[in-house]
Amino acid sequence: MTTQLSSPTANGPAPKPPGRSPRALWHLGVNAVVVVWLGLFAVVGSAHHFLPHAFWLLVHTLLLGAVTNAVVIWSGHFAASVLRLPEANRGAPAALRLVCLNAGAVAVIGGMFTDRWPVVLVGGCLVAAAVTAHAVWLVRLLRRALPGRFSMTVRYYTAAAALLPVGAALGVVMARGELGGDLPERLLLAHEMINLLGWVGLTVAGTLITLWPTMLRTRVADGAERAGRRALPVLLAGLGAAVAAALLGPPPLAAPGVVVHAAGLVIAGIPWVREARAKVPRSFAAWSVAAGSLWLAGALLFLAGTLLSTTSWITVGERTSLLTAPLAAGWIAQVLLGALGFLVPVVLGGGPTAVRAATAGLERAWPARLTVTNTALLLCVLPVPSVVRVICSVLLLVMLLYFLVLLVLTVVRGIRNRRKGTAGPAPAAEPVPAPGPAPAEAPARPHRVLGGVAFGLAVVMLAVAGGGAADVRSLPILERSAATSADGGEVTPTGRTTTVEVTVRNMRFSPASVDVPAGDRLVIELHNTGTDTHDLVLETGARTDRIAPGKRATLDAGVVGRDLDGWCSVVGHRQMGMVFGVRATGDGDGGTTSEGSEENGETAHDHGGTASEGTGESAADAFDPMAEPADGFTARDAQLPSAAEGSAPQVHRRTLTVKEAEAEVAPGVRQTLWTFDGTAPGPVLRGRVGDTFEITLVNDGTIGHSVDFHAGALAPDEPMRTIQPGESLTYRFKATRSGVWMYHCSTMPMSLHIANGMFGAVVIDPPGLPRVDREYLLVQSEFYLGEQNGTADADKVNAKEPDMVAFNGYASQYDHDPLTAKTGERVRIWVLTAGPNVPSAFHVVGGQFDTVFREGAYDLRPGGAERGGAQILDLAPASGGFVELTLPEAGDYPFVTHIMSDAERGAHGILRVR
Repeated sequence: MTTQLSSPTANGPAPKPPGRSPRALWHLGVNAVVVVWLGLFAVVGSAHHFLPHAFWLLVHTLLLGAVTNAVVIWSGHFAASVLRLPEANRGAPAALRLVCLNAGAVAVIGGMFTDRWPVVLVGGCLVAAAVTAHAVWLVRLLRRALPGRFSMTVRYYTAAAALLPVGAALGVVMARGELGGDLPERLLLAHEMINLLGWVGLTVAGTLITLWPTMLRTRVADGAERAGRRALPVLLAGLGAAVAAALLGPPPLAAPGVVVHAAGLVIAGIPWVREARAKVPRSFAAWSVAAGSLWLAGALLFLAGTLLSTTSWITVGERTSLLTAPLAAGWIAQVLLGALGFLVPVVLGGGPTAVRAATAGLERAWPARLTVTNTALLLCVLPVPSVVRVICSVLLLVMLLYFLVLLVLTVVRGIRNRRKGTAGPAPAAEPVPAPGPAPAEAPARPHRVLGGVAFGLAVVMLAVAGGGAADVRSLPILERSAATSADGGEVTPTGRTTTVEVTVRNMRFSPASVDVPAGDRLVIELHNTGTDTHDLVLETGARTDRIAPGKRATLDAGVVGRDLDGWCSVVGHRQMGMVFGVRATGDGDGGTTSEGSEENGETAHDHGGTASEGTGESAADAFDPMAEPADGFTARDAQLPSAAEGSAPQVHRRTLTVKEAEAEVAPGVRQTLWTFDGTAPGPVLRGRVGDTFEITLVNDGTIGHSVDFHAGALAPDEPMRTIQPGESLTYRFKATRSGVWMYHCSTMPMSLHIANGMFGAVVIDPPGLPRVDREYLLVQSEFYLGEQNGTADADKVNAKEPDMVAFNGYASQYDHDPLTAKTGERVRIWVLTAGPNVPSAFHVVGGQFDTVFREGAYDLRPGGAERGGAQILDLAPASGGFVELTLPEAGDYPFVTHIMSDAERGAHGILRVR
């Protein structure tokens, strides 16, 4: 990097007081916009559990907000610099482009956040218009300038800017919804390739032609400009071929385009490698850019392999979702932060001393920061426990916040020093990174770099250890030695090892038992060929880790001298039949498990199936149907949200996050529920016939889960599959028939997942549904109480022996906080029976129904010649409907299921009429 500095001479004017040039003020102002977007990204990352479309919001605050602003700002800066027209990148036109760009970005994000597609359309048009104007300005700048060695950089910027409006148009089309078949996946991949590899990728490649050697403080390698000229058409051809195949052909046809694009990056990058070999990177900026480039290389390799390995675009969409973190955080964010770390000190100016001081401030503890960032990101993309993934995500967020704090402190300190006149001589011209070596800085000492790397690794290792310790196993184990015979005596080791392979198929171990000569050491190779996470636990305490589908694990049982029982400890899997036996043969074989072993096995069995540690106290014993809740109790709001206005079909987008939540389900009764978005029942969805629902399921639990929407008709293989902790999928369906439909987790054992809270309702209005004065939704379900603060008792679920039945997840809650109406008002009550096992006979004591709508059709409507009425709405598990009635007198009207024993277990409430 070189900077042009003013110096007083004998015949020249006296030096001006320290101050900030208009150019520097301009750059500080526009780059503040980038920092604001990065801060917003950090806020969204911190609060993503509470925000709709959280994943989409995270990606677009970073890429559409921070990165797109940075690309426009810095491509303009570098274009003006390499063309020797430094005054060109300021003024009203540039400011107007940035205002238009940010207004568009806010509109796109706000429109998606509020599900208003016209706002998204307007925002997309503003973004496209701003970047198109930027492209036109680049072309005019190129024509105006004299031929230059590095004008090729501006051609990269122009090509990138020409691509973004195409990518924005695809994004707007996807936001509209109503896309059938695999078109959403095709459009999404095309949108991502154009925006990431085109808009961002070409800009980065063009900038690195000159910025990379400047960061390294070395000369531009011979042939770098020629390599850049050769690479650009290759990059564009590969990208065009990949996008065309994504829109028109099968996945394997897009793979060659990705490979060609990667080849273009190799052509452009060969000089960069030579420059790095000539001058090894020694700064945060250079290593951050280098690390980002490695993440890009890995992502392109994964993308090409994915496209070649499947013919289904839906499968491609699911697999490429794994690339979001590597591309956004690994590549783009690291390149952006590295560039800001290098360029902001130059913009602050103040002379070489001030630039070095500012750079040192931004590079504080950089080896540790980069190590934490890249190691944590690597763990996030590997199949680790969800708690570890969450902790690593927090580490990434902390690293971003730390950089932002350093950036703000550096800028404030630089401005303060300039005002005090302590920063050194002011620059006479805009400090522009120029090709060629820069004044040398003191390199980081090797031992400090290694110490920082070691410290970063230690931080991540502690996080992994803490996360692993917090990944509570679902079953307490009493350890007992396997090296004893059936009568309790020690068995004589034979010195031999018996190795067996056990395969998980569906919900069974195959083989279900193995014979082992007494005294042999037993090693079990477990291969999970099922669709869910499993493990193998022996009664001695020996166990495998939980392993994902397709993975393997080894269990060393030690010397075996007696029969052993084993099982899968994932909640409910043992009750579903996932049991395993080790049979000791020969002299040490006792034929049956010892009494102590049976006792221990029974104890483990009784406490099995819990994903969290209970208190040991039975929650069923704590349940009193007549108990009063604490003062200030508020029942779940049963009022049904109205459907969206308008006759045109709507697109409903929602993120449902699987969460394990402790909740009170009756006064003094607490259970750890598996939930959609933290509540059981889950969030209510409502629409009309013809509406489209796009639901993203995110699994933040500790075991596999899934979702099945009865409101849609589609093949269940892919959208209803079980996803593991930390994974997500998008479930898309069109509502073609009216009714109140159940949604629930369909992971086996399904009964237990539903009983433990994983259910909710989708209300699809019949055409012409009239308005009423009050409209409520009641979801009936039963509870099979385990320990206090534990999960449901799987044995009770299997035996169909509920302890409690409730409306909307809390026993008798509407006795204590009644539903309300006024005399003469028309009240509509929707009822869904979620089960998993118990039916309902919904009845309002003292009321008569004049309208009954059950399972998609009216059983009764007012005005019939028979003047009939109804007293119950009878519903089997997983069925629903609504009733309407008018109550002419004030008073309290109890509502119950008329299966009276269930009403006495908590399925009871009051409709208070005034």
